[in-house]
Amino acid sequence: MRGPRARAVLLGIAVLCLGVTASAQTPSADARQINILEHLGNSHHLELPYWKPPYTYPVELPRFTPIQVGGVTLDFSITRHLVFMMLAAVIVVLVFLYTSRAVVRAHAAGQPPRGFAGAMEAMVLYIRQEVILPNVGPHGEGYVNYLLTVFFFLLACNLFGLVPWGATATSNIAVTGAMALLSLVVIEISGMRALGFKGYMQTIFYLPPGLPVALRPALLIIMTPIEIIGKLAKPFALAVRLFANMTAGHVVLLALIGLTFFFQSYLVGIAASLLATGVMVLELFVAFLHAFIFTLLTSVFIGLMRAAH
Repeated sequence: MRGPRARAVLLGIAVLCLGVTASAQTPSADARQINILEHLGNSHHLELPYWKPPYTYPVELPRFTPIQVGGVTLDFSITRHLVFMMLAAVIVVLVFLYTSRAVVRAHAAGQPPRGFAGAMEAMVLYIRQEVILPNVGPHGEGYVNYLLTVFFFLLACNLFGLVPWGATATSNIAVTGAMALLSLVVIEISGMRALGFKGYMQTIFYLPPGLPVALRPALLIIMTPIEIIGKLAKPFALAVRLFANMTAGHVVLLALIGLTFFFQSYLVGIAASLLATGVMVLELFVAFLHAFIFTLLTSVFIGLMRAAH
C-alpha cells in the first residue's frame, strides 16, 4: 500500500466498475448485476453456508418493536453487524482467558509460554511497551487494559470481514463512531484527572500568560471554538479513518470478484481472482494496521491531554 492516494485510485476503479454494471440496460447485463452494497451494509439477517447455489442460506434475526422517545424512533433489533461485534467480543474474552492461564502455568513451571499463548504474550507486550506506555506518559498503567481491549476488539472485527459469510462491523460508521466517542470520553477524563478542573478548563478557554487584559476577551472568542473543534476533530478522524479504509478495501475486493460474473470469461476470471487474492492479502495487513493506528492515536491523544497540549 502506497498511502491514501493509492487506495483512492483503487476505490475509483471499484466505483467505475459499479457504474458500468448499473448503467447496462440489456436483460443479460441485468442478470449479471451484483449488489455490492448488500454485502457491505448492515442487515437484519445472517448468511450461513449452504451446499447449493448461491451457497448461502439467509437466517432472519429477531426484530423488536421500535421505541418512540419524543420525536426519535429507536430500533433495538439485532442486526448482522451487532452479531459479529458480540462474537468478536466473546472471542477476545476467550482468547485472553486461555492465554492468561497458559502464561501463568508456563511461568509457574519456570518456562516461557509457547505456541499461541507465547505469540499473544509477545503481541501484548509489544503494544504495551512500545505503543501505549511511551505515548500515554508517566503513570499510564491504568490505561493499558482499555487500550489493549480496543486493539484486539477492533482487530477481531476487522478480521471477521475476511471470513467467508462474515461481516465487517467496522465498515459501519455507527460502530467506528461509537468507538471514537468512547475514546473521546477516556481522553477528556484523563485530562481532568491529570490537570485538575482548573487545568482542564484551560485546554478549552486558553489564555497565554502575560497577555494584556484588553486582549483577553477577543482571544477567548477566537480560540475557544478552535479548541472545541480540535477536541471533536480527534474522534472524528479516528471514526472516519477506520470506517473508510475497511469499506474501501471490501468494495475493491467485491468489485474485482464481480468482474468474473459480469464478463463471464475464464480469462477475466483468472485475472480477477489473482487481483482479488492480492487485495485479500492487503486487507489482512490493513486489518492489523488500522487496529494498531486506532490504538496508537488514542494513546497519543491521551498523552497530549495529560500534558495539557
